[in-house]
Amino acid sequence: MQHISATIAHINWLDDPEVFRVNQLPATSDHMLYANEEERKENKSSLVQSLNGEWWFHYSKNVKERPVSFYEETYQRDHFDRIPVPAHIEMCGYDQIHYINISYPWEGHEYRRPAYTIRPHATDATESTPYYDPDYQAEGMFSQSEYNPVGSYITTFTLQEGLRGHDVQISFEGVEQAMYVWCNGHFVGYAEDSFTPSMFDLTPYLKEDNVLAVEVHKRSTAAFLEGQDFFRFFGIFRDVLLLAKPKNHVHDLYLKPRVLDDYRTGSFSAEIHFERVTVDSSVLYEVVDPHGLLLYQEKKTIQNEDVVGTIHLPDVLLWSNQNPQLYTLKITSYEGDLVSMYTEYRFGFRRIEIKEGMILFNGQRHMICGTNRHEWHPHKGRAISEEDTIKDLEIITRNHINSVRTSHYPNQLSFYRLCDEAGIYVMAETNLETHGSWMMMGQIHPSYNVPGAIPQWREAVLDRAKTNYYTFRNHTSVLFWSLGNESYAEENLRLMYEFFKQADVDRLVHYEGNFWNPDFEGTTSDVKSTMYASPEKVADYLTQHGKKPYILCEYMHDMGNSMGGLHSYMRLLDQFPNFHGGYIWDFKDQALYVYDEITGQEVLRYGGDFDDRPADYEFSGNGIVFADGQEKPAMQEVRYFYGQYQ
Repeated sequence: MQHISATIAHINWLDDPEVFRVNQLPATSDHMLYANEEERKENKSSLVQSLNGEWWFHYSKNVKERPVSFYEETYQRDHFDRIPVPAHIEMCGYDQIHYINISYPWEGHEYRRPAYTIRPHATDATESTPYYDPDYQAEGMFSQSEYNPVGSYITTFTLQEGLRGHDVQISFEGVEQAMYVWCNGHFVGYAEDSFTPSMFDLTPYLKEDNVLAVEVHKRSTAAFLEGQDFFRFFGIFRDVLLLAKPKNHVHDLYLKPRVLDDYRTGSFSAEIHFERVTVDSSVLYEVVDPHGLLLYQEKKTIQNEDVVGTIHLPDVLLWSNQNPQLYTLKITSYEGDLVSMYTEYRFGFRRIEIKEGMILFNGQRHMICGTNRHEWHPHKGRAISEEDTIKDLEIITRNHINSVRTSHYPNQLSFYRLCDEAGIYVMAETNLETHGSWMMMGQIHPSYNVPGAIPQWREAVLDRAKTNYYTFRNHTSVLFWSLGNESYAEENLRLMYEFFKQADVDRLVHYEGNFWNPDFEGTTSDVKSTMYASPEKVADYLTQHGKKPYILCEYMHDMGNSMGGLHSYMRLLDQFPNFHGGYIWDFKDQALYVYDEITGQEVLRYGGDFDDRPADYEFSGNGIVFADGQEKPAMQEVRYFYGQYQ
């Protein structure tokens, strides 16, 4: 059911884990299209139109109270407010700011179990088949809830000159948590997965003057899959863009830079998919090295599916944290003698592999001096800008941090490009955490774990893995794919791992959650990964069981006066060649600036400070920098020890 098409929106999609994308376009490479190479040099494309800005907005407490027909062209929106896009709805004065870690946010307020979960204490196969909990019908749990806020957004637009005459798609780069889209009164589509782009074709609906309507629901069945340790926001919190698709345009590309066994010779090829190909089309391919030297050039007639032939480079410049050398593939397509489109993609040559139980990067033992990172800003929450990311990466590189785990969801598109340029190693995490479905009050209780092995949840999580992969597969900085975080381990996680291994022979796959179900350790991760194991336990594993490379995907929980024991872990790098370091939890405090009337100043407030219940209070503050980017004293420890292992 995951690829269904529809002309009418249905509210019960919110309650059905098998419906998570309707009329949504498949994920493709994140390359940008330009009308010509000059536009690329100016870093501005006439084929892109931003819809960011002030939108009309209406807040409703639940589905029943929402303005059902607000998407109609003739709808009178005089009573609507105005809201900035991108932004979290809670940060604009609506609803309840709420921080929670493991539990689901409705616990203590409403009783909910995921649809199709397994009967607890099952004694035979019949009882353990998927079912709707007889004590609580899953139908209507979100669409009929008394509390499930809805944001109704409206904006109007006229196509800019550069987009006219082309097919036009719309890209929502981040919307929490479920959204319905209409254009000029026509239903366009439905999407979940808050942290990867949702793309729709607007071409059939466009006119001279256009009305775009988006209905965002705070919760859907996706809430069971997005139980991350963070503030629970909703709304359109990343860019909304119109993307023109001219004739002979690159629809998708897959770059394949490879380093051969001598770690000196490189080979490069690429798979290109074109759309709207004309009879008199042609394409010019060029590859240039980091210094601008032309290495390869070929002009040919465009095929829908094309391959840039294998190029051999005897002395390739290797990409690394210390020396992030980037080559460039340039593609110019033509209709007759006129340029149809230009795109380019920068890439590096690097190799990551496992040999004799050890991770090798460009033939040398790989050292991870890493941190987990939430996207965060004390005034904007997760609705950050590229400039905010650049500031974070400046702090990261200045303090000898060489690796980032995107905890626990895909980051903004620009993050991966910036990491390519800065030489930051990325563990690219899939948007998945279901901690609250299998651990209660510190006890393991996986009887209604999702996704588990439940067929009705399978395609939703596989889709999240695929979207993560197809969007970011061309980024040199991505060394690991991660299945997600703290989602136990059963058959559906195994299938996610299988997808990554079949799709990508050039990267490793990581997952820690099999720690709680060791039967799946060998089939869900290429590495041994744990959280917060003591140095003694790490040493014990490496001494007695060290068949796999060992990573601490979270360690040195930096809450309060922490980080003093970092040396106890770092010295293990000198003792065990198959220990590869880890990722500090975490980079930045999740805290928000609030005006304090007593002091007359802005002060940082943490979980629980917003009358939010249930809450995990100051547990939102465990960064090595404060929410405003100011470095904590603990950063001295990080800078000193990480600097010794670069």
